[in-house]
Amino acid sequence: MTDVADDTTAPRGATVSPATSTTQAPVVGRATARPTARVAGGRRGPGPAWRKRAEIAFFVAPALLLFLFFVVWPIVKAVQFSLYRWKGFGPLVDFVGLRNYVSVLQNDVFTDALQHNLTIVVCSILIQLPLGLAIALLLNRRLWGQGVLRTIIFVPYVLAEVIAGVVWFQLLQPQYGVIDAVLGVVGLEGPPQGWLGTPDKAMIAVIAVLTWKYLGLAVILFLAGLQGVPEELYEASQLDGASWWQTQRRITIPLLGPTVRTWAFLSMIGSLQLFDMVWILTKGGPVNATVTMATYLINQGTDRQQYGYASAVAILLFAISFILAILYQTFFLNRDAGEDKPRRKKVAR
Repeated sequence: MTDVADDTTAPRGATVSPATSTTQAPVVGRATARPTARVAGGRRGPGPAWRKRAEIAFFVAPALLLFLFFVVWPIVKAVQFSLYRWKGFGPLVDFVGLRNYVSVLQNDVFTDALQHNLTIVVCSILIQLPLGLAIALLLNRRLWGQGVLRTIIFVPYVLAEVIAGVVWFQLLQPQYGVIDAVLGVVGLEGPPQGWLGTPDKAMIAVIAVLTWKYLGLAVILFLAGLQGVPEELYEASQLDGASWWQTQRRITIPLLGPTVRTWAFLSMIGSLQLFDMVWILTKGGPVNATVTMATYLINQGTDRQQYGYASAVAILLFAISFILAILYQTFFLNRDAGEDKPRRKKVAR
């Protein structure tokens, strides 16, 4: 008996090869099986993407909760308080709307405080930038006692503002202050009412103290930026016969631009929010000659118990700082971010 599977008839004129004598099932299509991770019960387990998101949420959640509780929530409550006439105790019942903001913007003391803050911003940048850059360039060279000089310049910045303010308050006193004694030795005299008691001299004294206090930060940041300048550029400039000033103007200062812009941003924000040094030295006096927005806020809130009005001042201070920060980032800091991105070459069509 012949097996049915072996009974194959080849068409006429066709040659059957022994290697292909066995019949195979035709393959209609190919399907690629993808392994899926499954857990007990037949459900698909969490993939790498979900695991990564869970890890990010686990580490970010504590910081996010602290930020919401200590930053966002106080801002929301300050906005709420600014809409009421509130003395700091009792329920919020005397709703005044935007009347507090109108009163603040029409107050001459607040406008003077805003002008003083802007003056401190401009003077801090115009004075500390060239001084800090010059000292950083000097300390970047090999000098005897270089480490000691860096420490002396940076020590004022690490001192607490309260300590530095009390020390300078004593030094600037007309009766027993060291500053007037030193001026007397060289034949000069200080103001009869003292540097901090004369309206047209108080702001000068405050700016001088602020320069002494925060110059060390500029020097340290500039020194850190100088470490990133390649030595090959200096060697190439020497081979080309460039002078020291030409090397600094053509190589050092342009490459130090991102560091300078970052320091200027920190200086601007710190000057707008300045409180402690001015409060210790003059408390905004004499005759509001050195008042800032922060000292005006504390005076209206803590001293006069006008917490609704002071909350409006706080919101305006926050808004001014935020707007200036956004503008500075848009026109200056984004320039550094754009330089780091690779430039795409345009292809001619």
